Amino acid sequence: MRKIIVSIFLVLILCSTAMGETAAYWFNKANALSDGEKYTDPIKAIEYLDKVIGLQPNSAEAYYNRGVAYDNLGQYQPAIKDYNQAISLKRDYTEAFCNRGIIYNELGQYQRAIEDFNEAIRLQPNDVEAYHGRGCAYDKLGQYQQAIKDYNQAIRLKPDYAKAYNNRGIDYLSQGNNKLGCSDAQKACELGNCKLLEMAKSKRVCR
Repeated sequence: MRKIIVSIFLVLILCSTAMGETAAYWFNKANALSDGEKYTDPIKAIEYLDKVIGLQPNSAEAYYNRGVAYDNLGQYQPAIKDYNQAISLKRDYTEAFCNRGIIYNELGQYQRAIEDFNEAIRLQPNDVEAYHGRGCAYDKLGQYQQAIKDYNQAIRLKPDYAKAYNNRGIDYLSQGNNKLGCSDAQKACELGNCKLLEMAKSKRVCR
């Protein structure tokens, strides 16, 4: 999943307002539960972000982060609802488009996923996760050349992207291109993902 957005409320809390009543206070309490990508206690994070939204209902970042918390719990419909709201408040919210696309992939709604990744890439042409996510969606639709093209771009932007090597390797092997497939499987293994290489070796496709 994408990085939790924290910067908007990392401000000094005004002394003239009771600490427990400020949006910044509750946002920072939620932020304290994050590791930058997910919440260690998403239920508690949702509780805090509910308070932020109650105090500041036009905060796109609060909706986005609550979406992340729901996402962490596997509660995809409320997560999508929050990403929708974040996007309605901030039309160029790249992370919200990308995260929603990832959920659509999980739900098997691949064309919707592609539309979201297209928008994320339009807004941020160097968005590695969006290229990878769109590649996964194309894979599921059987559009392997499009998928490979997106994995190529993801790898160009992030040369140590093990998942992209792994997925591209699967596509190459499925098309009978063992040379490129085994090369990608080997590279993915060097980067810590050895499942494809082990499987290919067990079938004597790769050495």
